Amino acid sequence: MASIFTKIVNGEIPCYKVAETEDFLAFLDINPNSKGHTLCIPKQEVDKIFDLDEATYNGLMHFSRHVALALEKTISCERVGMSVIGLEVPHAHVHLIPLHTMEDARFIQKVQLSTEEFQNLAEAIKGQL
Repeated sequence: MASIFTKIVNGEIPCYKVAETEDFLAFLDINPNSKGHTLCIPKQEVDKIFDLDEATYNGLMHFSRHVALALEKTISCERVGMSVIGLEVPHAHVHLIPLHTMEDARFIQKVQLSTEEFQNLAEAIKGQL
């Protein structure tokens, strides 16, 4: 069965798209740790990040770096943190989280954004790519 991320890739579920290439997609996390929390995924569904072939893994890291640099230009923060946990969705993904404190990296406190805030944020990040 297709993961929720594969359904997003296939357009079956909407997302707040930040960046896209032929092989990768970045979109805002709808349950963000902090404003700008973005997920980067390979379009190919592979459960575990270290099960990706080397070219896809390296491509995902390159793509994620590109998105993180745009995030830093868009969101005022101490730095953009990166986390790969992968227990929630069986599809390899990288969390890019604008960090103000280490609490933002703990996946405990969440921020609420309106649909309009998500849309405007996605466009602002896209504008920095």
